[in-house]
Amino acid sequence: MSAADGRPDGTGRPEERPSQPSALLDLLGVAAVLLDDEGRIVLWSPQAEDLYGYTAEEALGQYAAPLLIHEEHWNLVIGKFAEVMETGQSWGGTFPVRHKDGTTRLVELRNMRLLDDRGDFYALGLATDSSTLREVERDVALSARLVSQSPIGLAMLDTDLRYVAVNPALERMHGIPAEEHLGRHYREIMKSAKFEVPEAAMRQVLETGIPMVDQSTIVGRTPADPDHKHAWSISLYRLEDPQGRVLGVADLVVDVTDRYQAAIEAAEARRRLALIADGSARIGTTLEVGQTARELAEVTVPEIADLVTVDVLDSALDEHRPASRDGTALFRALAVKAAYPTEAILATDPPGDIATYDADRLATQCVRTGRPILISRAQDSDLARIARDAAAAAVLARAGVHSYMLAPLTARGRILGFLGLSRARNPLPFDEDDLALAAELASRAGVCIDNARSHQSVRNAAETLQRSLLPDHPPRLPGLRIASRYRPALATYEIGGDWYDVLPLEDDKTALVVGDVMGSGIDAAATMGRLRTATSAFADLDLEPAQVLQHLDKITAGLEHYIATCVYAVYDPHRAECRIATAGHLPPALVRSGKPAELLDLPTGTPLGVGGVPFVTTAFDLGPGDQLVLYTDGLVETRHHAIDERLATLLRLLDAPDRSLEGTCDRLLSELRRPDDPDDVALLIARTQAFTPDA
Repeated sequence: MSAADGRPDGTGRPEERPSQPSALLDLLGVAAVLLDDEGRIVLWSPQAEDLYGYTAEEALGQYAAPLLIHEEHWNLVIGKFAEVMETGQSWGGTFPVRHKDGTTRLVELRNMRLLDDRGDFYALGLATDSSTLREVERDVALSARLVSQSPIGLAMLDTDLRYVAVNPALERMHGIPAEEHLGRHYREIMKSAKFEVPEAAMRQVLETGIPMVDQSTIVGRTPADPDHKHAWSISLYRLEDPQGRVLGVADLVVDVTDRYQAAIEAAEARRRLALIADGSARIGTTLEVGQTARELAEVTVPEIADLVTVDVLDSALDEHRPASRDGTALFRALAVKAAYPTEAILATDPPGDIATYDADRLATQCVRTGRPILISRAQDSDLARIARDAAAAAVLARAGVHSYMLAPLTARGRILGFLGLSRARNPLPFDEDDLALAAELASRAGVCIDNARSHQSVRNAAETLQRSLLPDHPPRLPGLRIASRYRPALATYEIGGDWYDVLPLEDDKTALVVGDVMGSGIDAAATMGRLRTATSAFADLDLEPAQVLQHLDKITAGLEHYIATCVYAVYDPHRAECRIATAGHLPPALVRSGKPAELLDLPTGTPLGVGGVPFVTTAFDLGPGDQLVLYTDGLVETRHHAIDERLATLLRLLDAPDRSLEGTCDRLLSELRRPDDPDDVALLIARTQAFTPDA
């Protein structure tokens, strides 16, 4: 360990101000005894009394050999004494002496000849306890070895925080020789602003004496390795002599770069796992392709990338459209998201647009090979293969895009499209771990997109079937005006079995029907079609509403796993009478001119398909301008409100001043139905009007 031998500045000049005495001699307790030329004791120090046990009064004037030396060693001691006095050469060694209490103790002796101003010779004997000296020697040797050979950087700084000692390990860490440390202030060596923290900690340790152990980790670069960051753990201890005088502070520096890097990697691994878990929860919440793509983009920005695009092959969404055979790829953009406002957005395809990418583009290669692509440091030539054309490549360059990667969207062995990720403001390039994370998220999203695509295809088929089964209004109905609506459920859910019908009958009568097949999908739509056909056939027989429902009940009972609710009404304009029966359906609403809307109090009946329970026909009059409102449960039932509350809202909306039928339909759907409702709705409103048989 290197040290300056004078001032703290390392110049070697002596201190100008008095310094406190070292406590090392006090620790050793060096005894001084002076003998005249005949061997008598003429001076006796207080330390000699501690070492030998005799007081000065007992020792002065005595011959040293008989007093302190065992008889068997007299000749040796007297001979050495004579030699020292004759030649002036010092003598020393470990020697057994006799203590006053009779015990023998080993002491470390040094004898030398002294000359006074009168020309007389004396012998000075300096001695200390041998065991104490050996203990100090061991401590010094151990400390010296530990300091010089330790992999831990060690430094001692004085109370002004100037280096006074530096070990080789710290030299290597700092890349600065020990002699260039000595006498310089801590911040002259450690110049970065981040070292203000350990500097303040040193002052605190000097002031309080409370050590700081492994409480400060500094990350930075030094001249020893300017190209790489290192992490150091710093511990600080106040140094004091045995009398408690503060000497300075010991700075212990451990290079914990490996541990720090491992902690960073572990934290990054936890972040990636959390991101995958978050993606699993947030991606695919609906069976809607565009929404799934937007969810994927929201998960990856800004956690992974500054800019994300999600594109699918147009042939993956439209199976009737063949894939290109000239090497190009036709993509439909689904989602674009940026972490901040950026010009790079202009280089992407807006959601919904279709764009052709040449065969040499990275997007085309990704979907052709099914392999992810990583461009850690994108050059101009790379941007030209990333963008759809040269103008878009120039936009990416101006926006500062410097790193890019692609991950294919795959599902069940089929490639659907790609996830594109860019970095511009984030200075770190993408690495293999980023690519693996993006590929995992893209894989999960691909399955969700494929599920949504398949579901949408089935749903479109079911909705097409159902709409084909719903009627058009007859152009003229005796004594009635009609308005109707059908609204499918949210795209997340399969199509339902709701229907309505308006059937002209003999004698100017009109049958009004609204029903709901429980279940969803193509089967429910097909069942609805069968019931509608049967209803039309039974209506032509001029049966009572209860009889029609009775026949429908028998038909439904023969359909496995299906039941339905239905309301069937017949209006006779000649008698201004309505005859109605229900099969487990919600009660129709009646709006009479000048009166508040009300729900008809009808026998509810059981749903079609239950069987064995008779239905009841109820008759009531309808005056000019009265309205009969038939609907399915999708209009009023929700998970968050009681049915009575919703029915009360329905009646309130029917009391609104706007009395047009089309306006009433739109108002009911707008106020009672939300876009994400999971059930479809059939709504039919009939208003009576003046009727003359010859009209």
